[in-house]
Amino acid sequence: RFQRLAREHGIVLVLPMYEEEQPGVLYNTAAVIDADGSYLGKYRKTHIPQVRGFWEKFYFRPGNSGWPVFDTAVGKVGVYICYDRHFPEGWRALGLEGAEIVFNPSATSRGLSGYLWQLEQPAAAVANEYFVGAINRVGVEEYGDNDFYGTSYFVDPEAQFVGEVASDKETELVVRDLDMAKLREVRDRWQFYRDRAPGAYSPLTAP
Repeated sequence: RFQRLAREHGIVLVLPMYEEEQPGVLYNTAAVIDADGSYLGKYRKTHIPQVRGFWEKFYFRPGNSGWPVFDTAVGKVGVYICYDRHFPEGWRALGLEGAEIVFNPSATSRGLSGYLWQLEQPAAAVANEYFVGAINRVGVEEYGDNDFYGTSYFVDPEAQFVGEVASDKETELVVRDLDMAKLREVRDRWQFYRDRAPGAYSPLTAP
């Protein structure tokens, strides 16, 4: 069905889903469908939380899909799911794989997270020189105590919001035009990838 919708409307879809690889083996996954309806692949959430209201280790295994970047009709798209966003390593891995836009589909509720939501994705966009689509659920969970604060947005590689941030209470369709030429402009000015020092980063992969 979603492949048909993508083809009919000429849109790229990033589809979060509950994936059952086999009985008892579950992943928090997002599939990517191109504007011609073709299925390009999927990303499985790497970092699995176990905190109040988000007992995901009870359901999901850590992803094993690596850091795929999908060559789509709108550019090179990466996906980093919800809690993943607190870990800078994955943002950088997607940049090294050539991402131009990274989508962060989330279901995050009010509290400290609401403040961090305005900081983390813009910082990731700057550090990795790409656009970020920060997409969050909105509304109160009927069967729990979570109040999801929405405020979805797109942010450019200079940490500037592209248009307004969405409502924190109402469902809203966020449509934005992204100036892809800005990527080259920013990357020519700030040579973060050139000036990396991978040989100094071994502590990042220590257990």
